Amino acid sequence: MPVKDPLIETLKVCILQLQAEGTVTDSSPHLATCCELLELILRKGLQQPVLSLTHRDYWYCFEQLLQHDTCGRLSAVSLAVQQTTACPKLLTAQGRGRFFIRLMLAKRTLENAVKHVLHTGRVMEWYSPETSVLRNEKFVEPFLSLCLVLSEIKFKLNIENCSFLDESWLLPVCETYEAVPCRELGMVLRYLDGRVFVLELLHGGMAQVDMFAEPGDIIDEINGISLRNSSNGQAGVVLSRLKGQPLSLRLLRWRCKDGAMYRPLVPLLRQLKQENPLLQFSSAPQPSPAAQRQSQSQCVKEGRILYALQLLGKTNIGMYGGKEVLQHAIPAVLRMRQNSKEVLLDVKETHMTCTDKSNKQQLFQHHFPEISCVGRFGQPDFTIFAFCVVDTPDTGQPKGFCCVVLQATSSTECEELVHRIAAGFKNTEWFV
Repeated sequence: MPVKDPLIETLKVCILQLQAEGTVTDSSPHLATCCELLELILRKGLQQPVLSLTHRDYWYCFEQLLQHDTCGRLSAVSLAVQQTTACPKLLTAQGRGRFFIRLMLAKRTLENAVKHVLHTGRVMEWYSPETSVLRNEKFVEPFLSLCLVLSEIKFKLNIENCSFLDESWLLPVCETYEAVPCRELGMVLRYLDGRVFVLELLHGGMAQVDMFAEPGDIIDEINGISLRNSSNGQAGVVLSRLKGQPLSLRLLRWRCKDGAMYRPLVPLLRQLKQENPLLQFSSAPQPSPAAQRQSQSQCVKEGRILYALQLLGKTNIGMYGGKEVLQHAIPAVLRMRQNSKEVLLDVKETHMTCTDKSNKQQLFQHHFPEISCVGRFGQPDFTIFAFCVVDTPDTGQPKGFCCVVLQATSSTECEELVHRIAAGFKNTEWFV
């Protein structure tokens, strides 16, 4: 009976599970196990240098291909090696090796990379012929066959989500938030272990109003600039350089998709809690920040939350559009008893649009600089709110200001909408 390597046999089972999934993403329950088995096989039998203090890991085998592989067909592998070396989020050889494995899976070239290692003598000398898989004739062919099967599976991985590969194969939830040019994001940051944590959200700031982050989350990138291994104040320096420009924030969530705490972050979150005892990091399933905003009166379109409201009417209020006019303008519109409409309101970063819920016809679109004020009506149940905007009829010439009155389904939703529209004035200051 032929001898079998337990790692290869386990990898075979794992690959069968991946094949059953079709397209493999970061959320696959078998992906981390597969990657860990590949790592163990590549690491098995790797001998350490005698006269060096540097710990030799399998990443150095791939890194050395650029110097010692003479076949002349290294293009895809060499580009991947260079991409791995240049990634600023990876601080250790283990992190780079893991990044390289994920990159090879995504590019479907893992078998090719392993073959280059096998015919590079200077690299193969590092492996023990007695204990390694790569120098064992009985094991290396089955391993190459499995690498070929992996190259035929479609991996759709977020390669940029790599800041924790130094520590773990388990990856955090990674999301990107696009923000308009603004004066400030409204977050208190804490630098811990070379990472930029959100410690607190300032009341009325963009982060709190748009709910794109919560305390404990990590700002991983700003406009493609990595904040991994950041020193104190580095995020502020980056933001000051980007003042007046649109922002793209890559965030790493402290909470996994199932609501549990992301395990590699537990020690750091405990340190944050010591500084701010009010922070709560429970492992109970919780909705994401975007999902927290959604209620029965809201719907989702292309990933955005739309509010289902009643459009009660509008009227011209003259040449003054300050907030003082709302207390008179709202009752005036209500007394007119115009035909109300069920509408969907989409509050975006730079503007808001309103569409008829029944026929999807756009009723209006206003950029925040056009809006002069917004506020709630105190009667009867704090669900009615209004905003004033420059009134431009069909002639195209401004005719003063128009007061638009809408009704939300609850006082909480009404207050949220008023805050989001009001924040739009501040958030678009640099845009204007």
